[in-house]
Amino acid sequence: MNPEVNWFFEKSTKWQEAYQELREIALSFDLTEELKWGCPCYTIGKSNIFLIHGFKDYCALLFMQGALLKDTNNILIQQTENVQSARQIRFTNVEEILKSKSIIVAYIQQAIELDKAGLKVELKKTTEFTMPDEFQLALIEMSDLKIAFEKLTPGRQRGYLLYFSSAKQSKTRKERIEKYIPKILDGKGLDD
Repeated sequence: MNPEVNWFFEKSTKWQEAYQELREIALSFDLTEELKWGCPCYTIGKSNIFLIHGFKDYCALLFMQGALLKDTNNILIQQTENVQSARQIRFTNVEEILKSKSIIVAYIQQAIELDKAGLKVELKKTTEFTMPDEFQLALIEMSDLKIAFEKLTPGRQRGYLLYFSSAKQSKTRKERIEKYIPKILDGKGLDD
């Protein structure tokens, strides 16, 4: 139990009791409890195995390499179509956690075994993501933008490509690109 993480479990939320149950299950394993992304994260060495987090309608265990898990109970959820590796088990009340405790334990054990075996989800390469024509044109017209974009980490590149290409209209894509050119030139990601 990491005292630096206690505040997450002690704060008053509708998920407080559910969080406590999930923490108890997590701490039954030989994992390190850390605070990452503002959530309790359970790790082995430098590997993040899963974290506990909550939203308006549910709380969840998020398995970092969840796409590799054998989902024999058909309970893993891919948050959005763009999430490549992580998968959630969602709960809407503490009773669901208590009823499925043995299943949760089995999924955590499986995630630990996958990590110990060194297995990782093979992520799509940045070049496999759609690059909107408007952005491709901007990269051709501005060589410094092209250089700056290529220097960004693959994750930051993907973030921009997903954001730009998600706009339905060309006008909106152009506006988004123009707005974020300064950040790209400064070597920053979408949310930096």
